[in-house]
Amino acid sequence: MEEFDVVIIGAGPIGLACGIEAKKAGLRYVIIEKGCLVNSLFNYPLNMMFFSTSERLEIGEVPFISHQPKPNRFEALEYYRRVCTSWQLDVRLYEKVTMITSDNNRHVVTTLKGQYESKAVILALGFYDLPYLLHVPGEDLPKVKHYYDEPHPYFGQKIVVIGAANSAVDVALETWRKGADVTMVIREDGIRESVKYWVKPDIENRIMEGSIKAYFHSEVKKITPTTVEIKTPEGDKILENDFVLAMTGYQPPFDFMKASGIQFHDDQFHTPVYHEETMETNVPGIYLAGVVCGGLKTNKWFIENSRVHATMIIDNLRRKKK
Repeated sequence: MEEFDVVIIGAGPIGLACGIEAKKAGLRYVIIEKGCLVNSLFNYPLNMMFFSTSERLEIGEVPFISHQPKPNRFEALEYYRRVCTSWQLDVRLYEKVTMITSDNNRHVVTTLKGQYESKAVILALGFYDLPYLLHVPGEDLPKVKHYYDEPHPYFGQKIVVIGAANSAVDVALETWRKGADVTMVIREDGIRESVKYWVKPDIENRIMEGSIKAYFHSEVKKITPTTVEIKTPEGDKILENDFVLAMTGYQPPFDFMKASGIQFHDDQFHTPVYHEETMETNVPGIYLAGVVCGGLKTNKWFIENSRVHATMIIDNLRRKKK
């Protein structure tokens, strides 16, 4: 069993930032990731552009140069590979963590490949791999997708896009512009106010003119290989359909966190318990960093405003070590 001062779970931008701070502090560390480097970013749509400008995504004092004011997915992947190489970070990829056991400030992290003993554990967990499911018959059909990569496969196809937030709006507009017949199914009474201000008028105008069909106050009841049955205020309707793109959002791995002993506030966002100055949870020696700190409020923490978590945590560990 390898021994470390800190084990970092998650090799996203914040996990890498934690590794950099640990290395600067002279701590023995390792970063463990169930997928590829910055796995969540890798699973973003191929043509995705970041909301933030490149300098706000920088970590480890490595310059992030992009060709446009806001970088795209390919530039981000290249950047974080370069960060990992520049700092020579100890990253173990494709190694899923299955369990954390804690006893008297001693933590054992068990993965599919082995075990690690550590004085501290940082959970820099994303949420992009746990989509909210529809829980309707037919959701397991191959034509139903909770991830979107590019519009080309949907040319000439009848697709149903579920959701009213940024992801759903982007998918609806991009696939429609590439030749898909798009219908949106939305529980709310309209497109969410949180949708990017330069995109919201576009989708609303496309719906108003009938280019993109939309059913509001509606939800999917059943999916078959050739149709989608939806419940609307005017009654049930059956739509001819080739693909369903369920852009329903994602959630943090709550079950894994609870199994690790982490407690949660009794609020609507299921926010985990942690100290806001040190990021330490109710379990001594287990810390949170990044988007996972917000619970279900996944739009609270981003790369640009949670990079500081790495410094806060490592400063606390340094004080403890002294």
